[in-house]
Amino acid sequence: MAQVKKELAKIITQDKLAADIYGMWIETDMAKWAKAGQFISLFTKDKSKLLPRPISICEINKDEGLIRIVYRVTGKNTGTKEFSAMHPGEYVEIMGPLGNGFSWEGFGDKKIMLVGGGIGIPPMLQLAKELKQCDSINLQMIMGYKDEVFLVEEFKELGDLYNTCEEDIENINTLYKMDNLNSIKGNVMDAINQYNLDADILYSCGPLPMLKAVKSFAESKSITCYISMEEKMACGIGACLACVCKTKEKDMNSNLHKQRICKEGPVFLSTDLDFEP
Repeated sequence: MAQVKKELAKIITQDKLAADIYGMWIETDMAKWAKAGQFISLFTKDKSKLLPRPISICEINKDEGLIRIVYRVTGKNTGTKEFSAMHPGEYVEIMGPLGNGFSWEGFGDKKIMLVGGGIGIPPMLQLAKELKQCDSINLQMIMGYKDEVFLVEEFKELGDLYNTCEEDIENINTLYKMDNLNSIKGNVMDAINQYNLDADILYSCGPLPMLKAVKSFAESKSITCYISMEEKMACGIGACLACVCKTKEKDMNSNLHKQRICKEGPVFLSTDLDFEP
């Protein structure tokens, strides 16, 4: 397994991408072995907040030793609020890279679909960049927004992009202007159905209702589907068992139908997951 380390990392850039959505490039040795689908944990300077904040990796620049994270600020006195007030040149304590990421090697000559929703959109970007390096892969991307729009231009450069926006009419109009005809009002499944999209391999990350719908769609079409689970975490390294998900097979250590999202995940085969109550 790749090395996990803890270090003080220098912030290179910090940008506000949308309402409460921020992007941060961090200089770190972790970029050398990080992979798409993994996450890092960020520690606050507030000693009353003992637990780190897990944030998915959005982009990796191995040549320059940089990792980009894109995160949503939640609340006024939170770790993410503290991070959003940091400036280039400051240092933040991080740990990672954590979790098991996406696997795609050997998928040449395949039609691949990426489905992201909300703050599950950022980890799709590095995966799309890596898939784009394989000329034989046909890449289509469906990104679902609710009341924020971000990273659209970055995705447009990498393949066929379909955007959806559920609520905010201003944002759906913005998407129409950005990518012309490939934006609709609705959710990701509306876009898949409207454009009659299909795939051999599907990757998805986003809110649980979306993941349930994607899993059902993929399995009904016999599409191999990888799902990245979002969950609140405590330790981030698998020690506390606070972020388990229900699985169809028993874990060999606990003998329970559960696995740790931070350790065995966050990426699972959809057929291994059990979303039933």
